[in-house]
Parts: sequence; structure tokens; C-alpha cells
Amino acid sequence: MKEMIRQTVQDAIETKQKFFEAHEDLIEICARQLADTFDAGGKLLLFGNGGSAADCQHIAAEFVNRFQMERKPLPAIALTCDTSIITSIGNDYTFDEIFSKQVQALGNKKDMAIGISTSGNSANVIRAAAVAKDQGLTLVGFSGAGGKLKEMSDMAFCVGSSVTARIQEVHITLGHILCDLAERILFHGLKPPY
Repeated sequence: MKEMIRQTVQDAIETKQKFFEAHEDLIEICARQLADTFDAGGKLLLFGNGGSAADCQHIAAEFVNRFQMERKPLPAIALTCDTSIITSIGNDYTFDEIFSKQVQALGNKKDMAIGISTSGNSANVIRAAAVAKDQGLTLVGFSGAGGKLKEMSDMAFCVGSSVTARIQEVHITLGHILCDLAERILFHGLKPPY
């Protein structure tokens, strides 16, 4: 078992190192755009399934409450939380529409959306991403190595792994980094070159 533990930890470290080395510039761009969105009165919408749904809620909580500093709340909504909305849409239409109808109702041009799908192909995430693009939101995709979400996103963060757990571990670390940088930009005057 100890060898399995060591191998899992090593795989996680290597996956994160490769991802963050490859995406540093895009992370800076995304953090600045996220801060600009909040500064202009926009909000962040997040959507995903299963573990990715939990990541949406986790990231939204970091923005609405706080991450590492005392500051005013920032508007972020995980579209995974309202069981009445989700079940009514699923019942009256299909499960594929549970996020797209919420994006249609809540999203506007000054907002950003983060769609999370380890495969990059979750039907309800792809439909919501399409609505976000149609309505003029900036779309950020968190995915695995590929899928439709990568092609649709304004900023695509694709983790080069086929292991769902490794992908999700990178996604939550990425969410934490984006929140940390956005806080610093908005409330500590962090300016380029950061």
C-alpha cells in the first residue's frame, strides 16, 4: 500500500507540474479578466457534474465568502445547487438542459462562465457553454486532454491526463490560484507583471 500511496502522490505532482508550467501565461490572463469582470459589475457562473459540481460549489464559495483575505464578497454562482431548478428542468425537459436554461436566465455579456468537465464532452456542460457563447459571456473551460469544451472555450485549461482524479486535483488547484490572483488584483492593487 505504501508504494501505491507514493505512486499516487508522484503522479499527482507530475500532472500538476506539467499543467501549470504549460498554462502560466493563460492563468494570468484569465485572472485579470476575472478581476475585470467583477470590477465591471459582472458575475461568475460555474457548472459541472459530480466531482466537478462539487468543484463549482467550492470555487463559488471562495469568491462569495473569501479566499485568503478579508474583502467584500464577489458574485459567483454554482448552477449545481438549486435542486428545485435542476429537477424541474430535468423533469420537464431533459438533464442536458439543467445548466443551459440557468445560463440563459442569469447570464449576460459582462459575465464569465466556467464549465467543468473532465471528459470535455458532458452534454449538459456543452449545451450551457453554447448558450454562454451565444449570450456573449466569456467562457472558460476546465477539462481533461480534449473534448468539445476545449474547442468552444475562450480560455481552455486542459489537463494532460486520462485519470479523472488527477484532472480534478488540477482543476481545484487552478480554481484556488484564480481566486487568489483575482483577490490580489482587486484588493491589493496587483498589477502586471504580477
